[in-house]
Amino acid sequence: MNPWNTNKIARLGMVAAAATLALAMSACSGGTTSTSNTSAPAAPPTSAAAAAPVGENFGSGCASVPKTGAGSFQGMSGASVANAASANPVLSTLVAAVKAAGLVDTLNSLPAATVFAPDNAAFAKIPADQLKKVLADKALLTKILTYHVVAGKKLTPEQLIGTQTTVEKGTVNVTGSGEDLTVNGNAKVVCGNVQTANATVYIVDTVLMPS
Repeated sequence: MNPWNTNKIARLGMVAAAATLALAMSACSGGTTSTSNTSAPAAPPTSAAAAAPVGENFGSGCASVPKTGAGSFQGMSGASVANAASANPVLSTLVAAVKAAGLVDTLNSLPAATVFAPDNAAFAKIPADQLKKVLADKALLTKILTYHVVAGKKLTPEQLIGTQTTVEKGTVNVTGSGEDLTVNGNAKVVCGNVQTANATVYIVDTVLMPS
């Protein structure tokens, strides 16, 4: 074979190899677009708020809430807060107080709220003669009841902890963690995170008194 032809073939082979290497390097650096993608799709970001259960109730007092009907957890979730409370026999005294103060429509029309709802046992702690006087004094009753309402937000148990400003313009202080929550140092949450259409309700065992 002619030596010149042999050298020519060798040079052509080297050129081809160099071209192949250049193309490979270009692909690795993003210079070309691949038509296939063998990597697994990225998982969507996880939202902590979306993952947290909205209607997970807690507390020993939840056992007294009806299991079915309008006063049950499911029934209350579809009604505005005052209407929801009126269907729950655990809150009958509170409902009577709300009606006496003329606050039914006000509470039902709130776009979002957190409500501390004293149960019947909470009102029973107040001497009967004093409770009768309070129920007859609309201005005082309104002041007390609006002190139990935080407007503008449906607070989760975690968000509830700390100082919250009420509709009455006073503040309440919630301490504790998990299922052990106390309001103003003496009112225990006996059934928490109760959902209504426009409010999250925390049933408490003591009536909160504004300063």
